Amino acid sequence: MKKIINDPKRVVDESVAGFGLAHADLVRVELDPIHVVRADAPIAGKVGIVSGGGSGHEPLHAGYVGFGMLDAAVPGAVFTSPTPDPILAATKAVDSGSGVLHIVKNYTGDVLNFETAADLAAADGIDVRSVIINDDVAVKDSLYTAGRRGVAGTVLVEKIAGAAAERGNSLDEVADVAERVNANARSMGLALTPCVVPHAGEPSFTLAEDEIEIGIGIHGEPGRERIGLEPADRLVDRLLAPILEDLPYERGERALLFVNGMGGTPQVELYVAYRRAAEVLEEHGIEITRSLVGNYITALEMQGMSITLLKLDDEMVELWDAPVQTAALRWGR
Repeated sequence: MKKIINDPKRVVDESVAGFGLAHADLVRVELDPIHVVRADAPIAGKVGIVSGGGSGHEPLHAGYVGFGMLDAAVPGAVFTSPTPDPILAATKAVDSGSGVLHIVKNYTGDVLNFETAADLAAADGIDVRSVIINDDVAVKDSLYTAGRRGVAGTVLVEKIAGAAAERGNSLDEVADVAERVNANARSMGLALTPCVVPHAGEPSFTLAEDEIEIGIGIHGEPGRERIGLEPADRLVDRLLAPILEDLPYERGERALLFVNGMGGTPQVELYVAYRRAAEVLEEHGIEITRSLVGNYITALEMQGMSITLLKLDDEMVELWDAPVQTAALRWGR
C-alpha cells in the first residue's frame, strides 16, 4: 500500500484538520467530537443543513460546507458512519431556531446514527427533518443498505436544498425540495479498479486486469455484473439504460447530466463518457439543461465513474443556478 499518510488510525483527523486550515475563510473545524461547520453558522432565521458519512468520498461532504450548500458536515472513519455524538454537535452548531435538515445517504449505519442524533436534538427542542438519499439503480439491497444506496445524487440534493435554505425557505419547504430532487435523480456506477482503505492496507475487492464491475457501490459493494473491459461508449450505454428504464423521460423533458469520477479517473476520460451520454440523451429527446463533470463523490483512489440523471423542473434549475461558495463547488458569488 502506497499512501501519503502517517498513522492510518489518524488519517481522518489529520485530513479534516488540514481541510480546516486550507479553507478557514469558509469553515471552522471541531475535532472533539469531529465535525465541520460553516464559518458564519448559525445564521439567524435560516434552516440549517447537516450531512455526513464515512470519509473517503471527498470532496463529499466537508467540501460542500459553505454559502448556498451545507451548514455542517460530519465525517466518520473511512467508509464508516459517524456516531450520533458528532452529528448531534453539528446539529446544535447550525440551529438558529428555524430547524435543521439532515441529508442522509441510505446506508444502515448512517440512517440509524442520524436517527439517534435527531431524537437527541428533538429532546433539546431542535426541530429536525431527515431526507434519505437512495438514487442508485444498480441494486435494491447491498451489504450496507435496506433498499437502494445513496450515491452521487447526494451532491445534487445538497446543492439544491442548500440554495432553498439560503433564500429563506422554511424547514418543511427545504425538506420537500430535497425529497423532490431525490425522487427525480437516478445513478449508476462502474469500477475499473478497487480501492485500498488505509486501515485495511489491501484492496477492498479484486478485479482482473481485463475486468470491470458494473453497478459498483461507493464503498466497493458488488454491482450487477462483472464483465470484460469494453469501449467507453458501450460502458456509458450500460449505465444509462437502467437509469432511463427506472425513471422514463418524455421527449422534450429537461435533465441535469452529472458524470462523476470515483477518485482515480482523469477528466479526459470523464469527458469521453459525457460525450456519449449526451448523444444517447439527444437520441431520446432529452434536453440537457445543466451539467456537472468531475470527481465530486469518490471512493478513495478507485478508478471508475458514475452517471447521474436528474429530471429538472423550473424551481430546480433556479436553485441549481443560485450562488454557491464552498471548497469544492462555487459559482455566482
